Amino acid sequence: MSPDTALLLFAIGIAGLCYLDRESNANITKALWLPTAWLLLNGSRPVSAWLGGGGPTRMAGTQYQRTITAGNPVDAAVLGFLIVLALLVLFRRRRQTAAVLRWMWPVVAYFGYCFLSIAWSNIPDVAGKRWFKSLGDLAMVLIVATEPDIAAALRRLFSRLGIWLLPMSYMTIKYFPAIGRGFDVNGNPSNIGLTMNKNLLGDVAFLLTIAALWQVISLLGASSPGKRRRMAAQIVILAFGVAIVYMAHSATSVASALFAGALLVAFSLPAFRKPAAVHALVAFIVLAGLTAFALGAEHDVTHDLGRKSNLTGRTYIWAAVLAQAAEHPILGVGFESFWTGPNDARILRRLPTGMIANESHDGYIEVYAELGLCGLALIIWTLVTAYRRAAAAFASDWRMGRLFVSYVAALAIYNISEAGFRMLDPPWSFLLLSFACAAGVLAAPSRSAPAAGAGAPPSVAAWQPAATGYSFPRASVAGARRLTAGNLRGTV
Repeated sequence: MSPDTALLLFAIGIAGLCYLDRESNANITKALWLPTAWLLLNGSRPVSAWLGGGGPTRMAGTQYQRTITAGNPVDAAVLGFLIVLALLVLFRRRRQTAAVLRWMWPVVAYFGYCFLSIAWSNIPDVAGKRWFKSLGDLAMVLIVATEPDIAAALRRLFSRLGIWLLPMSYMTIKYFPAIGRGFDVNGNPSNIGLTMNKNLLGDVAFLLTIAALWQVISLLGASSPGKRRRMAAQIVILAFGVAIVYMAHSATSVASALFAGALLVAFSLPAFRKPAAVHALVAFIVLAGLTAFALGAEHDVTHDLGRKSNLTGRTYIWAAVLAQAAEHPILGVGFESFWTGPNDARILRRLPTGMIANESHDGYIEVYAELGLCGLALIIWTLVTAYRRAAAAFASDWRMGRLFVSYVAALAIYNISEAGFRMLDPPWSFLLLSFACAAGVLAAPSRSAPAAGAGAPPSVAAWQPAATGYSFPRASVAGARRLTAGNLRGTV
């Protein structure tokens, strides 16, 4: 098939998916296009790359430092514009936003500490700009969490991302190799699709595959108008997602997708709809994996996932980063400041000859290197609280809660071999999204809609301000507090 023919057929197919997956009665606002645009950019390439100002290239050493330090004015302007619009939306929804943030205060503490760490960064001006950009991740997920119908907002967001990113990535890999294929930092050819590298492609495919699977499972139990056409659209998106996960050759994304998918399917069964069963299943899978590695099965596992026993060189990088980070163990070197200045050159000297690295390939080590033990404690606190909120949301609305628990648990494991707690990174955005939406369910459970059109749209009265200011529904808050303080005590 010629590239022109493929482009025409894929354009028709994407238009068809948009038509099949339409929801004319979805209770969402136009503000949802802001997080859609944000995630489309972060899940593909910067605007400057699409305009010809840059693309997937192999960089290391001083060249890499100059690139990430200088930034790009076009990208900064576009992201800044989206952030300002998002902050305006959240200001208009300030009571709802404050209600959600009360349930996710570890995230607020983490962002606050990141801001303070700019004071001891070796590049405070650049770190400050990056911190402002990082606010975009939080602002966008708060828009989703404060939509009138969280379930409908998630469905629309996931469908928009999946319909565009997955088929287009497949098309560019197959028919437009100048766009869809590239090279990693070591010069090896790889499939990159619409993204900048194979790992990002694998991340996007893994996250959107789970989102499509959630919609397919939800539609199986729904009895809403248009169920069959929407089911057909989601099955196509799911198929593209599975294909892209395979084509990306990212072992971490494959393992994370299998883990999250298994949890999502299990949580859809009646036997796993109690909080105790949720915790038991997650703990069993995690402990089984850790036990296998402790008994020496990591060589077989990594081989099956397409990795060497040293996790494709990651163990060398971990050792080098930990040795360098030990110079500032408590506070770290500052937000987004570790891979700049003298640290980068020192790490390269610690690595085997010919090996290049510009990240630690471990989220926890990356946070420790940048923010020290204080930052690591805050990110672990964030993960634990996110899981607790997701589990509480599961008890309140299992149709949405199963997605939040699956994402949080899978992303916690994902960060063992990839640095996913980074600004503008889809795994970080989806972790914040799961946390924020779970908090939104707990802040006002009466506004949660049954997934995939099962039942009538919810009332948004719970978000209306009282005469003296915003107030939570008393029964809902009492129930959520009992879940957090009772059923969830000691389980995480």
